[in-house]
Amino acid sequence: MAPGPVALVGSGEYLPVMAGVEGALLIGRPPRYVQIPTAATLESRASVDRWVALGVEQAARLGVEAVPVVVRNRDDADDPALAALVEGAGLVYLSGGSPVHCASTLRGTAVWDAVLAAWRGGAALAGCSAGAMSLTSWVPDLRHPSRSADPGLGIVPEVRVIPHFDRFAGWVPDIITRYLTRAPEGTAVVGVDEDTAVVWDGTSWTVRGRQSAWLLSRAGRVGHADGETVEMPGPIL
Repeated sequence: MAPGPVALVGSGEYLPVMAGVEGALLIGRPPRYVQIPTAATLESRASVDRWVALGVEQAARLGVEAVPVVVRNRDDADDPALAALVEGAGLVYLSGGSPVHCASTLRGTAVWDAVLAAWRGGAALAGCSAGAMSLTSWVPDLRHPSRSADPGLGIVPEVRVIPHFDRFAGWVPDIITRYLTRAPEGTAVVGVDEDTAVVWDGTSWTVRGRQSAWLLSRAGRVGHADGETVEMPGPIL
């Protein structure tokens, strides 16, 4: 069986505005919505509980089973009971928070092995904001730009993602330059606006959502709206 689709989401995970995108990822797949809020687990317990509740509400909108897999640290990530929860997923979703914490906590663990097995078996795999950044091979600490980037989870190693792109230019004025100057030859740098995703269907990336995705280069930026294809490298098994 071929791997499932991959979605890199700018923002909006678990919210009504993205229900159409998330529902499309589940079409033809088991009605089992696995959410992994690891990126948020450095925040308060209330914050993690909020993410879990939002995922449960979204699953109810979509008419599927909500399966929260709360992995806070590497001990959790190697827990066979938590890894077993991923089995049979139709969609596995990494939500927002700290991309560095998400990638460093999951990489090389039983839970991540279970996610890879589910995706390679046909489940959809999505990451939003920090979750999207962690699916690449280069995970910068945006709050500490002098720090070296961490390795990511490596699903899309030749893509670098700037989520919340319509807002990040104001938050971090030099972010585009920072990404482009550190990108190896052949690596695509994509900015994904809020409430928007780029989705790999096995052959190409397509924009889904209410705003745009932007392919960035030293020559400028090219915007792509809902339904348009973005030319960039696909996932690596």
